[in-house]
Amino acid sequence: MVTQQATAYLQRLCDVMRGTCVSDRDGTEHGLDAGARLVVDMILGARAHGNKIMIVGNGGSEGVASHFETDLSNAVGVRAVTFDSPGIVTALANDHGYGSVFERPIHLWANPDDVLVAISSSGRSENILRAVDAARGRECRVVTLSGFRPDNPLRRAGDVNFYVASEAYGFVEVAHGALTHFLADSAMMLRLQQARQVTSAVWAPNDRSS
Repeated sequence: MVTQQATAYLQRLCDVMRGTCVSDRDGTEHGLDAGARLVVDMILGARAHGNKIMIVGNGGSEGVASHFETDLSNAVGVRAVTFDSPGIVTALANDHGYGSVFERPIHLWANPDDVLVAISSSGRSENILRAVDAARGRECRVVTLSGFRPDNPLRRAGDVNFYVASEAYGFVEVAHGALTHFLADSAMMLRLQQARQVTSAVWAPNDRSS
Protein backbone atom coordinates (compact mmCIF):
# COMPACT_ATOMS: atom_id res chain seq x y z
CA MET A 1 0.00 0.00 0.00
CA VAL A 2 1.40 3.37 -1.08
CA THR A 3 1.08 6.13 1.48
CA GLN A 4 2.46 9.63 1.80
CA GLN A 5 2.88 12.01 4.69
CA ALA A 6 0.64 15.06 4.79
CA THR A 7 3.53 17.31 5.82
CA ALA A 8 5.64 16.20 2.85
CA TYR A 9 2.72 16.65 0.46
CA LEU A 10 2.00 20.15 1.73
CA GLN A 11 5.68 21.07 1.55
CA ARG A 12 5.79 20.02 -2.11
CA LEU A 13 2.61 22.02 -2.72
CA CYS A 14 4.15 25.07 -1.08
CA ASP A 15 7.30 24.74 -3.21
CA VAL A 16 5.22 24.44 -6.38
CA MET A 17 3.13 27.50 -5.51
CA ARG A 18 6.17 29.63 -4.68
CA GLY A 19 7.68 28.63 -8.02
CA THR A 20 4.80 30.02 -10.09
CA CYS A 21 6.17 31.69 -13.21
CA VAL A 22 4.75 34.88 -14.73
CA SER A 23 5.29 36.04 -18.30
CA ASP A 24 3.77 38.28 -20.95
CA ARG A 25 2.71 37.45 -24.53
CA ASP A 26 6.30 37.76 -25.75
CA GLY A 27 7.51 35.27 -23.17
CA THR A 28 9.30 37.91 -21.11
CA GLU A 29 9.46 36.73 -17.51
CA HIS A 30 8.17 38.89 -14.66
CA GLY A 31 8.36 38.32 -10.92
CA LEU A 32 5.32 36.84 -9.23
CA ASP A 33 4.71 39.98 -7.16
CA ALA A 34 5.03 42.27 -10.18
CA GLY A 35 2.74 40.08 -12.28
CA ALA A 36 0.12 39.91 -9.56
CA ARG A 37 0.17 43.69 -9.18
CA LEU A 38 -0.43 44.08 -12.92
CA VAL A 39 -3.57 41.97 -12.62
CA VAL A 40 -4.78 43.78 -9.50
CA ASP A 41 -4.42 47.02 -11.45
CA MET A 42 -6.45 45.48 -14.30
CA ILE A 43 -9.19 44.50 -11.86
CA LEU A 44 -9.40 47.93 -10.25
CA GLY A 45 -9.15 49.62 -13.64
CA ALA A 46 -12.11 47.57 -14.86
CA ARG A 47 -14.07 48.59 -11.79
CA ALA A 48 -13.23 52.26 -12.22
CA HIS A 49 -14.23 52.34 -15.89
CA GLY A 50 -17.33 50.16 -15.73
CA ASN A 51 -15.75 47.18 -17.48
CA LYS A 52 -16.17 43.58 -16.43
CA ILE A 53 -14.08 40.53 -15.61
CA MET A 54 -15.01 37.33 -17.47
CA ILE A 55 -13.67 34.07 -16.01
CA VAL A 56 -13.70 30.68 -17.72
CA GLY A 57 -12.61 27.19 -16.73
CA ASN A 58 -13.61 23.51 -16.92
CA GLY A 59 -14.16 21.08 -14.06
CA GLY A 60 -12.01 21.99 -11.07
CA SER A 61 -10.91 25.13 -12.89
CA GLU A 62 -14.57 26.13 -13.19
CA GLY A 63 -14.79 25.86 -9.42
CA VAL A 64 -11.85 28.26 -9.12
CA ALA A 65 -13.49 30.56 -11.68
CA SER A 66 -16.83 30.56 -9.86
CA HIS A 67 -15.21 31.35 -6.51
CA PHE A 68 -13.16 34.14 -8.10
CA GLU A 69 -16.34 35.58 -9.61
CA THR A 70 -17.96 35.64 -6.17
CA ASP A 71 -15.01 37.34 -4.50
CA LEU A 72 -14.65 39.96 -7.24
CA SER A 73 -18.35 40.80 -7.21
CA ASN A 74 -18.91 40.70 -3.46
CA ALA A 75 -15.63 41.92 -1.97
CA VAL A 76 -14.14 44.08 -4.72
CA GLY A 77 -17.35 45.44 -6.23
CA VAL A 78 -16.38 44.81 -9.84
CA ARG A 79 -18.71 43.26 -12.41
CA ALA A 80 -17.63 39.66 -12.85
CA VAL A 81 -19.22 36.82 -14.79
CA THR A 82 -18.68 33.13 -15.52
CA PHE A 83 -20.56 31.58 -18.41
CA ASP A 84 -21.39 28.40 -16.49
CA SER A 85 -25.18 28.21 -16.51
CA PRO A 86 -26.11 24.55 -17.18
CA GLY A 87 -28.74 25.67 -19.67
CA ILE A 88 -26.44 27.77 -21.82
CA VAL A 89 -23.50 25.36 -21.56
CA THR A 90 -25.53 22.33 -22.57
CA ALA A 91 -27.38 24.20 -25.33
CA LEU A 92 -24.18 25.50 -26.90
CA ALA A 93 -22.40 22.16 -26.50
CA ASN A 94 -25.33 20.34 -28.10
CA ASP A 95 -25.83 22.78 -30.96
CA HIS A 96 -22.31 23.96 -31.71
CA GLY A 97 -19.88 21.63 -29.91
CA TYR A 98 -18.24 21.91 -26.51
CA GLY A 99 -15.45 24.02 -27.91
CA SER A 100 -17.92 26.88 -28.37
CA VAL A 101 -19.35 27.14 -24.85
CA PHE A 102 -17.25 30.14 -23.82
CA GLU A 103 -16.38 31.53 -27.24
CA ARG A 104 -19.96 32.33 -28.23
CA PRO A 105 -20.98 34.11 -24.98
CA ILE A 106 -17.79 36.18 -25.15
CA HIS A 107 -18.65 37.24 -28.69
CA LEU A 108 -22.04 38.29 -27.35
CA TRP A 109 -21.08 39.97 -24.06
CA ALA A 110 -17.51 41.23 -24.28
CA ASN A 111 -16.64 44.90 -24.75
CA PRO A 112 -13.26 46.51 -25.46
CA ASP A 113 -11.07 46.74 -22.33
CA ASP A 114 -12.99 44.02 -20.50
CA VAL A 115 -10.72 41.40 -18.92
CA LEU A 116 -10.81 37.66 -19.56
CA VAL A 117 -9.29 35.33 -16.96
CA ALA A 118 -8.76 31.95 -18.63
CA ILE A 119 -8.01 29.01 -16.31
CA SER A 120 -6.86 25.59 -17.53
CA SER A 121 -4.63 23.14 -15.68
CA SER A 122 -3.30 21.66 -18.93
CA GLY A 123 -3.37 24.92 -20.87
CA ARG A 124 -4.65 22.94 -23.84
CA SER A 125 -8.43 22.91 -23.49
CA GLU A 126 -9.97 23.84 -26.83
CA ASN A 127 -12.85 25.84 -25.39
CA ILE A 128 -10.48 27.91 -23.24
CA LEU A 129 -8.15 28.68 -26.15
CA ARG A 130 -11.12 29.65 -28.32
CA ALA A 131 -12.38 31.88 -25.51
CA VAL A 132 -9.04 33.69 -25.53
CA ASP A 133 -9.24 34.17 -29.30
CA ALA A 134 -12.78 35.51 -28.97
CA ALA A 135 -11.72 37.95 -26.25
CA ARG A 136 -8.81 39.15 -28.38
CA GLY A 137 -11.23 39.73 -31.22
CA ARG A 138 -13.30 41.95 -28.91
CA GLU A 139 -10.20 43.93 -27.80
CA CYS A 140 -10.20 42.54 -24.27
CA ARG A 141 -7.19 42.10 -22.05
CA VAL A 142 -6.36 38.51 -21.15
CA VAL A 143 -4.94 36.86 -18.04
CA THR A 144 -4.16 33.13 -18.09
CA LEU A 145 -3.57 30.54 -15.37
CA SER A 146 -2.15 27.22 -16.53
CA GLY A 147 0.07 24.31 -15.51
CA PHE A 148 1.37 20.93 -16.66
CA ARG A 149 3.82 21.24 -19.57
CA PRO A 150 5.82 24.47 -19.90
CA ASP A 151 5.08 24.67 -23.63
CA ASN A 152 1.29 24.63 -23.25
CA PRO A 153 -0.31 27.15 -25.66
CA LEU A 154 -2.30 29.03 -23.03
CA ARG A 155 0.92 30.08 -21.30
CA ARG A 156 1.77 32.51 -24.13
CA ALA A 157 -1.80 33.61 -24.89
CA GLY A 158 -2.37 36.32 -22.26
CA ASP A 159 -1.11 39.78 -21.49
CA VAL A 160 -0.17 38.28 -18.11
CA ASN A 161 0.35 34.51 -17.79
CA PHE A 162 0.71 32.55 -14.56
CA TYR A 163 2.23 29.10 -15.00
CA VAL A 164 2.38 26.45 -12.25
CA ALA A 165 5.16 23.97 -12.99
CA SER A 166 3.44 20.73 -11.99
CA GLU A 167 1.55 17.95 -13.76
CA ALA A 168 -0.49 17.11 -10.66
CA TYR A 169 -4.05 18.41 -10.97
CA GLY A 170 -4.35 18.93 -7.23
CA PHE A 171 -1.25 21.09 -7.01
CA VAL A 172 -2.15 23.18 -10.06
CA GLU A 173 -5.76 23.74 -9.03
CA VAL A 174 -4.87 24.65 -5.44
CA ALA A 175 -2.19 27.04 -6.69
CA HIS A 176 -4.68 28.67 -9.05
CA GLY A 177 -7.23 28.92 -6.25
CA ALA A 178 -4.73 30.51 -3.87
CA LEU A 179 -3.59 32.95 -6.54
CA THR A 180 -7.12 34.11 -7.34
CA HIS A 181 -7.79 34.53 -3.61
CA PHE A 182 -4.70 36.69 -3.37
CA LEU A 183 -5.70 38.79 -6.37
CA ALA A 184 -9.21 39.40 -5.01
CA ASP A 185 -7.99 40.12 -1.47
CA SER A 186 -5.31 42.49 -2.74
CA ALA A 187 -7.77 44.34 -4.99
CA MET A 188 -10.21 44.66 -2.10
CA MET A 189 -7.59 46.00 0.31
CA LEU A 190 -6.19 48.46 -2.23
CA ARG A 191 -9.68 49.71 -3.08
CA LEU A 192 -10.45 50.28 0.60
CA GLN A 193 -7.11 52.02 1.10
CA GLN A 194 -7.81 54.33 -1.83
CA ALA A 195 -11.29 55.06 -0.50
CA ARG A 196 -9.88 56.00 2.93
CA GLN A 197 -7.36 58.33 1.30
CA VAL A 198 -10.10 60.08 -0.66
CA THR A 199 -12.24 60.43 2.46
CA SER A 200 -9.30 61.82 4.46
CA ALA A 201 -8.57 64.35 1.73
CA VAL A 202 -12.19 65.49 1.60
CA TRP A 203 -12.47 65.89 5.37
CA ALA A 204 -8.96 67.21 6.07
CA PRO A 205 -9.00 70.41 8.14
CA ASN A 206 -8.08 73.64 6.43
CA ASP A 207 -4.72 74.72 7.86
CA ARG A 208 -4.72 78.13 6.25
CA SER A 209 -5.15 81.15 8.50
CA SER A 210 -8.48 82.92 8.16
